[in-house]
Amino acid sequence: MRIAEDERLLIALDIDGTLLTERGDISDEVRFQVTRVANLGHEVMLATGRSSRDTLPVLNQLGLTPEWVVCSNGAVTLRKDAMASRGYRVEYVETFNPENVLRTIQPHLPDGRYAVEDDKGDYYYTEPFPGVDMTDATHKVAFEELLHRNATRVVVVSPDHETEDFLAVVERMGLQRVSYSIGWTAWLDISPDGVNKATALERVREHLNISRARIVAAGDGRNDIEMLEWAASLGRAIAMGEAPEEVVAVSTETCGSVLEDGLAHALALIS
Repeated sequence: MRIAEDERLLIALDIDGTLLTERGDISDEVRFQVTRVANLGHEVMLATGRSSRDTLPVLNQLGLTPEWVVCSNGAVTLRKDAMASRGYRVEYVETFNPENVLRTIQPHLPDGRYAVEDDKGDYYYTEPFPGVDMTDATHKVAFEELLHRNATRVVVVSPDHETEDFLAVVERMGLQRVSYSIGWTAWLDISPDGVNKATALERVREHLNISRARIVAAGDGRNDIEMLEWAASLGRAIAMGEAPEEVVAVSTETCGSVLEDGLAHALALIS
């Protein structure tokens, strides 16, 4: 039986490390629980650092067709549109000129690998990123060619650094104009100033007219901190079992890791 309109939750789910394992698969139990709560009538959506190109295939894996999808750490918000080529159109997009950021970072990480993502989800990169398929919608360019492209996101990878060393380098940069988040080891995402998953989700929440008290969010990474803080203020913020301490600290609860189907167990509490 479906819930009443005023009882529905807005459930925002991170993808990597929350829904998907490092192998890129979704367990049967997680898929079952996501489908179950969506079929009850709750608004289940994705909020990810991935580009729109890399996000929509995950929706297909889940069999979900939410009204809204938040991509690129909040810089791109998609809305369902049956007339659009992939079933979604870009409804909101935030970009910035990456030149100052890139020129600030490059002296600190001269051996880093750099990429700029544009509002179409295309990547322009200097060198391939370890463990990332760079064959689709990507363009290898010189560093100087990155400087003048409107960016939804700048990505920096430094394979020679461990996470703590990389964090120390980031702190020394003194980045003021943009917000940044660390993904997996030695991975830096830089978004437009004041833009994150929470800012995009708040806009979605207003469109859906869902109370702030009826928010559930789940994530595992530092780029989920603002989203989890936003959810925790009145709702439910779930940190995955493998999340760093600063992610756990802003959450209302912690579930098991992605390999333990932690998200499935957390969603099983929703009726």
